[in-house]
Amino acid sequence: MDRILPFTEEHQQFREMTRKFFETEVKPHHEEWEKNHIVPKEVWRKAGDYGLLCPNVDPEFGGAGADFLYNVIIIEESAKVGNSGFFISLHNDVIAPYISAFANDEQKKRWLPKCVSGESILAIAMTEPGAGSDLKSLRTSAIEKDDHFIVNGQKTFISNGQLSDLIITAVKHENGTISLLMVEEGMKGFERGRNLDKIGLKAQDTSELYYNNVIVPKSNLIGKQGQGFRYLMQKLAQERLVLALAAVESTRLVQTITLQYIKERKAFGQKIGSFQNTKFKMAEMATELEMSQVFLDKVIIEHMKGENTTVEASMCKWYATEMQKRHTDECLQFFGGYGYMMEYPIARAYLDARIQTIYAGTTEIMKEIIGRGLGL
Repeated sequence: MDRILPFTEEHQQFREMTRKFFETEVKPHHEEWEKNHIVPKEVWRKAGDYGLLCPNVDPEFGGAGADFLYNVIIIEESAKVGNSGFFISLHNDVIAPYISAFANDEQKKRWLPKCVSGESILAIAMTEPGAGSDLKSLRTSAIEKDDHFIVNGQKTFISNGQLSDLIITAVKHENGTISLLMVEEGMKGFERGRNLDKIGLKAQDTSELYYNNVIVPKSNLIGKQGQGFRYLMQKLAQERLVLALAAVESTRLVQTITLQYIKERKAFGQKIGSFQNTKFKMAEMATELEMSQVFLDKVIIEHMKGENTTVEASMCKWYATEMQKRHTDECLQFFGGYGYMMEYPIARAYLDARIQTIYAGTTEIMKEIIGRGLGL
């Protein structure tokens, strides 16, 4: 099916290069990364060499000044190889935009070039043991003193937590307002906890972070003091869109490997795909996938025009991620006992899919946002 996104010949050439990167630099190594529970920093630098990191950053700060469709291509090609360890989209589409949008020029010159080259890996620390989607409940404190802040607290479930060099940290001031501070690797009192053991995303590092009287200079304050909550709300729509993009493409991959299997595997003297139940299930899933793709593409176009897509992005996120979870479960069923074996890609896809409806706002939070958009 033709896409409604306005891809040009340049976009297609970029897609071919991006596909080559993920086929040669990610796919062959993913199993090893899963065993190690982390990806090597070298792959980040290789991605930088290919021009795959922060492509839409302004050329003044090392980027290509590319449009958002280049980010879309990177997300889709990443998902096509089943990548769930190299969290390139978190770096490109979720965290770097905070720097591009809210940091001053001095900060951009200091941080962005290395983010583009892969020398610096980004993380964002919002979630705490007692505060997830409810950011107003966060407790990590920042006490202002002279030319710096003294930060104390704990963060958890932080993606890229082990690898990151720059961590945008949400902190609360004594007056209850929230700010974003850039905490840098090597700052005294900043410590990483263990690399958390998850049921899926085995190659991706997820960590606890500890802040013990960390002195963060005021020159690392992103934007205006006390405006952190507003900044976070402004960028969440894009975060949810890119997760929906990954969910749609991951679902497509699952359907593709399942189609291949049911066209070859036989039971009771005939191919599994010839049974009416199998045909109907696959037909339903294929239809739902294409309908999701069209709506998602529509919202991406609106997002690129600068329109407010908060509600629509929440719709995309909850529907696409729930679809991914449901379709992966249904497809695994067609593999029978083999689907439960980790040597089959469908098994890893099943485990990796489970987080999709939880992080970046749960399905329930998405529905709450949509409900408020309806005036309820």
